[in-house]
Amino acid sequence: MNTFELKTKVIFGQEALQYLQTLGQKKIFIVTDPFMVKSGMIDSITKYLAEGSFKVFSEIVPDPPMELVVKGVGEVTAFKPDVVVAVGGGSAIDAAKAIMHFSREIGKLDKMQFVAIPTTSGTGSEVTSFAVITDTEKGVKYPLVSDALIPDIAILEPNLVKSVPPAIVADTGMDVLTHALEAYVSTKATDFSDAFAEKAISLVFQYLLRSYENSEDIEAKERMHNASCIAGISFNLASLGLNHAIAHNIGGKLHVPHGRTNAILLPHVIEYNSNITGFTPKDYTEAAIKYAKIAKLIGVSGSTVRLSVKNLISEITKMMQRMKMPTKLQECNISTEVILKEKKAIAEGALKDSCIITNPRVASISDISEIIHKIS
Repeated sequence: MNTFELKTKVIFGQEALQYLQTLGQKKIFIVTDPFMVKSGMIDSITKYLAEGSFKVFSEIVPDPPMELVVKGVGEVTAFKPDVVVAVGGGSAIDAAKAIMHFSREIGKLDKMQFVAIPTTSGTGSEVTSFAVITDTEKGVKYPLVSDALIPDIAILEPNLVKSVPPAIVADTGMDVLTHALEAYVSTKATDFSDAFAEKAISLVFQYLLRSYENSEDIEAKERMHNASCIAGISFNLASLGLNHAIAHNIGGKLHVPHGRTNAILLPHVIEYNSNITGFTPKDYTEAAIKYAKIAKLIGVSGSTVRLSVKNLISEITKMMQRMKMPTKLQECNISTEVILKEKKAIAEGALKDSCIITNPRVASISDISEIIHKIS
């Protein structure tokens, strides 16, 4: 038996931030990063809130460490807000999820509402039960998974992502594509998760390059913001796979941006998961057939499943090249020596990552090591 449920109310489109006015006189604790405050972007949020009704916690850093979550919990339990509002990229929302969750338990603030406002179009964290927190001493990222982490409300305001630099647009956009593709071939995929995944993938191929090439293209910004959220719904239903299992560990050990790591891995993981060993229909795995369906969806299908999968990989690679993205870890200023030193730990960590459970092909440590070798 399967179930389908959407907990999060999604407010989207231009002027979506006006929804904040409905919070009235409620006490609000805002979790964000220093840039949002220094740049003045936080004013686009607070201008809708009653004066004196809010407190801003702006200490969030990339790959938020456990220590920061503990500090945030202390601040929330002391302030006792009615609403926690997360504003920022994946790190800010992930940190806020952990802070909110533990504050509800420790501070007995079980009625506290949680609102997520993403400022990048990538993680889909505003609608998922996932958060990633880092143990800085061990250099390990720990995925947290609980329905209690799902925000009550997500606000998708496209004007918040207009100033995102092109390189970040590329990284986050490829993260969206990876989320959707992994959910689509997941062993937990259903008709419902597939519907969201297909739409997200279609939007990425239509609008990512436009968003990358023109910061004023508000239609492209809005559609990619929607794609990120839709992909988040998909992988929250179906989970992820090998791509993210490896990426989490590369991020923890080598500190390459998450979306960039996913992009570098994606062509190789598609090839690995497809596992096409021959030229007849009986040689095609279920994953290969589904990848071929995506190739058809975006208009690059071939005469066979094998050719369609190759065309899909080629189309992804061409899009990365147009966005000037690296295809190897060495292009991210990671030396061969460092990669070799951490290779075993990355592979072992990937095998322990919860995302690998729903990958369509069971991977061994030698399989993962081979993929790492290919992207080195």
